[in-house]
Amino acid sequence: MDLKTLASAVNQISEERGIEPKEVLAGIEEAIAAAYKKQYRERSEIVKSKFDLKTGALKFRQVKTVVDETTVRFDEAEQAEGGATISSVEEEKPRYNPDRHILFEEAKKIKPDVALDEELEFPLEEHEDFGRIAAQTAKQVILQKLKESEREAVRAEFQGKEGEIISGVVQRFDRGNVYVDLGRTLGVMFPNECIPGEHYRLNERLRFYVLAVQEDAKLPGVILSRSHPQFVVKLFELEVPEVAEGVVEIKAMARESGHRTKVSVYSKEEKVDPVGSMVGQRGTRVMAVTNELGNEKIDIIEWAEEPAKFIANAFSPAKVISVEILPRREARVFVAEDQLSLALGKGGENVRLAAKLTGFKIDVRSQSRPEEIQQGGVVDVEETPAANIVAEEIKKAEQTEKPE
Repeated sequence: MDLKTLASAVNQISEERGIEPKEVLAGIEEAIAAAYKKQYRERSEIVKSKFDLKTGALKFRQVKTVVDETTVRFDEAEQAEGGATISSVEEEKPRYNPDRHILFEEAKKIKPDVALDEELEFPLEEHEDFGRIAAQTAKQVILQKLKESEREAVRAEFQGKEGEIISGVVQRFDRGNVYVDLGRTLGVMFPNECIPGEHYRLNERLRFYVLAVQEDAKLPGVILSRSHPQFVVKLFELEVPEVAEGVVEIKAMARESGHRTKVSVYSKEEKVDPVGSMVGQRGTRVMAVTNELGNEKIDIIEWAEEPAKFIANAFSPAKVISVEILPRREARVFVAEDQLSLALGKGGENVRLAAKLTGFKIDVRSQSRPEEIQQGGVVDVEETPAANIVAEEIKKAEQTEKPE
C-alpha cells in the first residue's frame, strides 16, 4: 500500500463519486487502522490512524478509556477475595480490559487533570508494509465506507427531488419492476406505478415522478411512478407557464392512468382563460402532455366554487341538464337520454372520475326517466393514497429482491 499516493486517491474518489474529501479520508483511515490492528495488535484493542494529506505522514494510536472501580468490574479480584456473588448492578458494568481501559491512578501520572471516562491516546509503532491479508481487509473497509457515503450523498440529493419529475433510462426488468438508470443511482418503478398498457423498451429515456426516497440498502433508493396523478400536474407545470407561475391553479385532479384524466383549473386573474391556457394554441400544450402519457385522454374543466356547477363541469364532454345537491355530499345528476352513455363513460369511467374529482357520491339519471337508477350510474368516492401503494410494493420487493 503506497501511502504517498493516498492524497491523490482521496481527491480522485471524491470527484468521481461526489463524496466530501473528509468522508473519503475517514474511510481510508478506518481501513488502514483495521489492517494495522489485524496485522500487529490484539483484537480487543481500539486502534485509530491519522493520515496527513499535506505531508503524507501516517500515525497510529491506541485509545484507552480512564476507569476505576465505580465504572468497571474486576471479576478475578472479587473471586480471589472470597468468591463473592457479583450483584446485578456490577454485572451491568463493563469488565475491565487492560487493552481498552487505563486505571484512574495510572492515568493521573500521565495527565494530572484527567477525568473518568476520558479517552487517552497512546502512539504506536509505525508500519508501512501491512501484508496481503491486511491490505485486503483495508480494501474491503474502504469499499464499504465509500458505498455508505455514496448512498448517503445520493439519498440527500434525491430527497430534495421528491414530488418532482426526473429523466431516466430504462435499464432492465425484473418481476414486473422496471429499473431505471438515473445517473448516480438506480430507481425502481413497481408494477402498480406503471401506466397500464404502456410498454417500456431497454435504453428508452422517459420522464418519471419521484414518489419517495428510501434508505434500505438492499433495494434501489428512488421509487418512481408514471401512474401517479401528481405526475400529470408536474407535466402541466413544465408545459404551461401560467401554471408554473401560479396564475392558473390546478384545483383538483382525478386519474385512471392509461385511460382518462380530469383536471379542474382556476385562474386568479379575470383576463386569463384557465382552460385555454392549459389547452394551448391549437391544443399544443395538452397534446404534449398527452403524448408523454401514451395518448391518455385528458379533460380540462373549469373549477367552480358552487358544487352544482362544478359537478356539471366535471362530466365534460357530456352535457348536464341539472344537478340536485343532496345531504351527506351526495348529488343527483340529470342528463338527456342521448348524453347518458357519454356521461357514464366506458365501463362507468366518466362518472367515477367525476366523483373522485368533486368528492361527491354521484347518481347519474336520464332526464326522461328520473326515477330509474342506471346500471353503473351510482358511484361513491373511492381513494387509495399513493403512499399506501408504495409501502405495499416496497414490502413485496423486500421479500423477493436480492441485494444489488
